[in-house]
Amino acid sequence: MIVPPSIDRRSLLVGAAAAAIAPRAGQAQPAPLLTVGTRVLDVKGRAATVFGVAGRGGRPGVYAAEGERFDGLVTNGTPDPLIMHWHGQTMAPAEQDRSRPGGGALGVGMADHHAFALTRGTHWMHSHQLSEQQLLAAPMIAREREADEAQDIVLMLHDFAFRPPAEILRELGGSDAHAGHGASAPAAGAAPAAGGHAAMGHGQTGHGPMGHGPGAGRGMVHANDVRYDAYLANDRTLDDPEVVRVEPGARVRLRIINGATATVFFIDPGALPATCAAVDGVACQPHRAARYPLAQGQRIDLTMTIPREGGAFPILAQVEAERMRTGLVLATAGAQLRRIADMAPAPAPHADLSLDLALRPRQAPPARNDGRMVHLMLGEAAGYRWTINGAIHGEHQPIQARLGERVLFMFMNPTSMMHPMHLHGHHFQVVSIGGRAFPGPLRDTVIVPPHMPVVVAVDFDKPGAWYLHCHHLDHLATGMMSEVVVA
Repeated sequence: MIVPPSIDRRSLLVGAAAAAIAPRAGQAQPAPLLTVGTRVLDVKGRAATVFGVAGRGGRPGVYAAEGERFDGLVTNGTPDPLIMHWHGQTMAPAEQDRSRPGGGALGVGMADHHAFALTRGTHWMHSHQLSEQQLLAAPMIAREREADEAQDIVLMLHDFAFRPPAEILRELGGSDAHAGHGASAPAAGAAPAAGGHAAMGHGQTGHGPMGHGPGAGRGMVHANDVRYDAYLANDRTLDDPEVVRVEPGARVRLRIINGATATVFFIDPGALPATCAAVDGVACQPHRAARYPLAQGQRIDLTMTIPREGGAFPILAQVEAERMRTGLVLATAGAQLRRIADMAPAPAPHADLSLDLALRPRQAPPARNDGRMVHLMLGEAAGYRWTINGAIHGEHQPIQARLGERVLFMFMNPTSMMHPMHLHGHHFQVVSIGGRAFPGPLRDTVIVPPHMPVVVAVDFDKPGAWYLHCHHLDHLATGMMSEVVVA
């Protein structure tokens, strides 16, 4: 364990769990790799204190080549204990990720030493706490060998509110059940300044605030519990979008990460024909669509070719069931830039599984007929409590699995909201939607719409305790999380 020269007793006790990750005495001192700290953003003309993850050279996150390792010190420069999750890193052992049962938190000013092989593709890192809502997230990318000469462009999406996450949760009527594994809200001093955010009453979309309960709102679909102040693409709004320089005739690989708290986006590549090359960091057979749904925690890689005549090409992300949008602009030298409205002409649809139905993996997993089915009923109860099989996290019964076993998880969702369900440490294959079996894409986060059963198949190839949860962070915080124990 690495202890800085001056640290209080609380931080030392919280950081004691770092011993499983930190180097042993006498080992060579690892190199700094990432520092998690605070920064100030300008959002619509207002200053906001948020978090950030600075890598080597000051660039956010990790950018590497396939075959490289994540090896070095991760330092907590925030005012609070920290629980980081390496989302999509399937080669990271359980003990290399604090977002696990008993993983503890990294104390203030302390550092963990991580050392594992990076999983190829577009992945990301984020805190497994309410602080993720304050932009405590960054890309974690290992560029594929076959990506050839394409220009890599990363687009990270967030929903943003000036008000602290704990206040948002209180307005929704919930309490932080997820704090049981150390994922409590940041201290008041670490929160951004209060502002104009407000929770969206459920009555605006079909049922009132007390309508959460078994069967509440049955037959209706509800989205967007929170009215956000802004939607960000690489920390910027469409008032002043990022403009990325591209060359006429060049091939581009756009790596899009949805790091939002509670928002699904529909990706609209506009005038550029865009082909889906990968989802959740795993290659799929090429598929082209006019727009692509992207739920919280999901990633999509789109490949496109810039026209030889050049120009400016907005890439837009529109909020599910709403008109609000954000995005960036790809532009060649000298291209004329025009102002882009942050409201689309019409609302986007609700998130569905049309993309998953159309996708096929580039390399399918081995065929097996020995899978065991586990049923997972997603639920909602009064007091903004979101459950799996009727229990919130802390009341749950862990799911048991054997090393090498294939498990089929059937997600059933009688609630009024979509749930993006994420499994730590593994990818799975989507194999059935609404009773229709098919060899779907490999993912780590799947959309589970209301009243539409979804089955995924996962081969558990490493031991440990792995969280399984909804990636709508307010649903996670109020209990929609279980775990799989692989022995």
